[in-house]
Amino acid sequence: MSSRTFRERAPVLSPDPTMGLEIDKESFEPEDYRAFGNQLERGLRALAELLARPGFGAGPPSLGAELELCLVGPGSRPVLRNLEVVEACGDPRVTVELNRFNLEFMTHPCRVAGRPFACLGDQFRELLECVGRAAEPHGGRPLPIGILPTLGPADVQSDAMTDLPRYRALSKGIRHLRHSRFDVEIDGNDPLSITCDDVTFEGANTSMQIHLRVEPAAFADSYNAAQIASAPLLAVAGNSPFFLRHGLWEETRIALFKQAVDERDEVSEAWRPARVSFGNGWVREGALELFAETAALHAPLLPIAGHEDALACVRAGGVPELREVRLHHGTVWRWNRAIYDPKGGGHLRIELRCLPSGPSLLDMQANMAFAVGLVFGLREQVNWMTTALPFVHAERNFYRAAQHGLEAMLLWPSRIPPSPQPVRAGTLIHRLLPVAQAGLESAGVDTDEARELLAVIAARTDTGQTGSRWQRDTVEAFEAHGSRDEALAAMVERYQAHSASGEPVHTWPKERP
Repeated sequence: MSSRTFRERAPVLSPDPTMGLEIDKESFEPEDYRAFGNQLERGLRALAELLARPGFGAGPPSLGAELELCLVGPGSRPVLRNLEVVEACGDPRVTVELNRFNLEFMTHPCRVAGRPFACLGDQFRELLECVGRAAEPHGGRPLPIGILPTLGPADVQSDAMTDLPRYRALSKGIRHLRHSRFDVEIDGNDPLSITCDDVTFEGANTSMQIHLRVEPAAFADSYNAAQIASAPLLAVAGNSPFFLRHGLWEETRIALFKQAVDERDEVSEAWRPARVSFGNGWVREGALELFAETAALHAPLLPIAGHEDALACVRAGGVPELREVRLHHGTVWRWNRAIYDPKGGGHLRIELRCLPSGPSLLDMQANMAFAVGLVFGLREQVNWMTTALPFVHAERNFYRAAQHGLEAMLLWPSRIPPSPQPVRAGTLIHRLLPVAQAGLESAGVDTDEARELLAVIAARTDTGQTGSRWQRDTVEAFEAHGSRDEALAAMVERYQAHSASGEPVHTWPKERP
């Protein structure tokens, strides 16, 4: 079956559990939490029985993606018109995001076998053109970039939030648990320390999220492989070096997201897991562990209980919606997250969430290919790798990669003790490219597509020019002749032009005023 035929029969990817629920209230009573808790507990029991059902979730692996964008206007400033742009676009794949200058599109899934990255790239291109036409009357254009560098503090305050009940309810839920303002402190070349009254700092982040369908029996190994792969993947894909005009991490989104929606106060921070995290350990059995963990460790933010009897549905041979399980799990943001989807007879996915948006379409296709190739390539080795790599070191690798990019020193599992062994991220990526190529080919990806996209990763590693490095170098060159604000605005203009050209970032020229 061709990718095109599969797309025509497949539903639009809809991973956000709040999108399909009518959220029409922003304040909740104790009875709401009790009812939600009861439904959540029954839903987890139903999920356990469903995952034990022979044949559940079986089927060929498929791939989907979400792409978040900024709307940018004159002077490289944000345009706060996402509701109007989405309405004018008129495509159900295009939706709004948390802040009024953000929007997102969600693809139809494509079979992994064949040319899945061309399939997804075609959809990205189509939707970028749609958003571009819809944004033009409002003075805007879409920009795929991890964090818009020209944002100022006034652009991410409460009035920047998209005016929809689900976002207001989410914000109130986090503030209700936190009881204080949100403190953001990020180190870097120009450290940032700032306080916000709301979760709207999180809306500064724009990402590309990959959804990989896997069978339940392969979930644990696939998920652990995704966890191990995240550090080298992030190291070569950095595209978010600036926030509020400060030069920070190579992928500042990682630090910003964690702090911007952290509901813990100063006391509970010492012992309670963060709502945004790399996770708490290797998965030993399967996806149920992750759903149960989020229910046990985190209080509900949106206690909106439905009326489904999930256990009765499963025991009658059906596939339940499990809305409470999905809704709660969707408000705990692991960098790699388990997804249960009841569509098409039900299945499981792994959502890989660490990649930024941009820089170019080809760069994003290459990032997807490297990510998916590593999941398939590493999962055959994952049992010895998780033994040789304590989870604490995998977590450390992830944050080191976000901070230092290709120069990060990572700890990598070794078959020859002692393990793990330190290795520079750039060196490790070259060692992993054949693993990714073999992984893609084992999943049926067209050999030429895999080779061409992984060559982009190789060239980016060789040149050292990631999106973050190009942004930093360009701002430095422009700052020699003007202010930081002028340099950032000029850099974004050049970035926009190069991104629209479709050329990968490692080929972008060194800019001069």
